[in-house]
Amino acid sequence: MSSDTTASPAGSVDRGQAHRPGLELRAVFLRHGNAAETVQALDDVHLTVAPGELAAIVGPSGAGKSSLLAVAGGLARPDQGTVTVAGQDMTVASRRVRTDLRRRHVGFVFQSGNLLPALTAVDQLRLVQRLGPRAERASRDPFELLADVGMADKVNRRPDQLSGGERQRVGIARALVTEPDVLLVDEPTAALDRARSHDIVQLLAREAARRSVAVVMVTHDHDVLQYCYTVYEMVDGRLTAAK
Repeated sequence: MSSDTTASPAGSVDRGQAHRPGLELRAVFLRHGNAAETVQALDDVHLTVAPGELAAIVGPSGAGKSSLLAVAGGLARPDQGTVTVAGQDMTVASRRVRTDLRRRHVGFVFQSGNLLPALTAVDQLRLVQRLGPRAERASRDPFELLADVGMADKVNRRPDQLSGGERQRVGIARALVTEPDVLLVDEPTAALDRARSHDIVQLLAREAARRSVAVVMVTHDHDVLQYCYTVYEMVDGRLTAAK
């Protein structure tokens, strides 16, 4: 798969027209372990994802993909290099400031959707909205956002009343309700069949373009790479453009 042939059906993104910064990692190194045994989780990683782009990262288990998401989202500080989110350098920020930057600018979508069992779909979004950094001002209407992801007729259903694909749609809507600049997505199709996998990744590509969000998706599913703007491979902590 060539990164030159992975433009999303949602339309290519003109980086010069992007109205806000996205995600940038420059010369990032991250090591795990101690002096006796050290693992190089990230090895001189460079990555730029502009607003409106969906970038996929593929690679074997243990290659460093989860470490990359953790560093990109401000959950871990790299040993070297810079991580810039929405124009803010997260590597020089204190833990408190980094947490605030993450809350304001980064959304996460997990494999299972990670929904609260007792809450309906719309209440999942309402809760995040109330606790989120933009609670002080008007933001996206939860009903409208759920309709955008194809869940208009299931807003009052709880997670146990939804399919795996539907739970992922709610998880995506919940991540978008705080209007993040960067969306980090971990294996969104892992538990889905082929048709639902394609639906979810097409949805991510469309929402990235519509909302000018820089999206990074870690996946093992090569069937969905056709919807991504760029595709990267990660092996032994090193990131390269896919061939």
